[in-house]
Amino acid sequence: MVPHPARDPLHTSSTTAIVTRLPHPKPDWERDGHDWPHRASSRFVETAGLRWHVQQMGRGPVVLLLHGTGAATHSWRDLAPLLAAHFTVVAPDLPGHGFTATPARERMSLEAMAQDLASLLRTLGHRPLLVAGHSAGVAVLARMCLDGAIAPAGLVSLNGAVLPIGGRAGRWMLPLARLLAANAMVPRLVARFARTQGMVERMIIDTGSTLHPVGVEYYRRLVCSPGHVAAALTMMASWRLERIADQLPHLVPGLLLIAGSNDKTIASTDAERVQAMVPGARTVIMPGLGHLAHEERPQDVAGLIVEFARERGVLPPALAAAE
Repeated sequence: MVPHPARDPLHTSSTTAIVTRLPHPKPDWERDGHDWPHRASSRFVETAGLRWHVQQMGRGPVVLLLHGTGAATHSWRDLAPLLAAHFTVVAPDLPGHGFTATPARERMSLEAMAQDLASLLRTLGHRPLLVAGHSAGVAVLARMCLDGAIAPAGLVSLNGAVLPIGGRAGRWMLPLARLLAANAMVPRLVARFARTQGMVERMIIDTGSTLHPVGVEYYRRLVCSPGHVAAALTMMASWRLERIADQLPHLVPGLLLIAGSNDKTIASTDAERVQAMVPGARTVIMPGLGHLAHEERPQDVAGLIVEFARERGVLPPALAAAE
């Protein structure tokens, strides 16, 4: 997020005139969301100082879905209806992402985001019995569980990002993210390049996933928005995962880790490392799938989530097949 003009004046060397930074434009619901997946299930909710975009569908025990960095509710376009046959599905756009307003920069930290999502749940009147997140969304859910903000019976990690990046990558990626997030021109440049033929397609291929062109188009729409890009960069630059990694052994909900074997963003071996840290955790590796496995094979992922919900007592046992 670009700092508020009133708190972030830029003085030129030759004059005392104040030059203010204008906010990066965000996706517009009427223009960019006119054909958004499950638009009829969308609503806007005011809480924690933000206007949130939230989708809700189905009946039954509440499952909360949190997307990852740079995505939005479109990420659940195929999975959510499958889960809605068993659950009340609640899926918000994270702060600054998609059609949810962008908070002050300091509210983009992992801890603050978890607090603001807890406020959203209170406003909605939901206490989820099951939670599922993709990538960075898993870290938010784990933080909420560890802080006692939610107490689900189970947590599903879809290619979850809960461990600090190690080695050389960890030493240069965080400083680079901070540098990019601090430069007001970067989001606008990224948004401009996103309009280049094939750029968003290459970004998705680099995650190890293959998506239908319709799915690619939703990502393109988001990446073409400087406000959305700025929020994603600020989120990456603000997060510290060392503390949450240290606390993972104290995670109370049952943990199911689903990972794509071809994930080029977060190696599937990270899921196995987390499983070793969390008592009772279980890992399922999905062969040939990438970082967006839940978008590539939503039917299979839904089956795993429903099975896990039955194991945790969130759903009743499946009826035995007739002899």
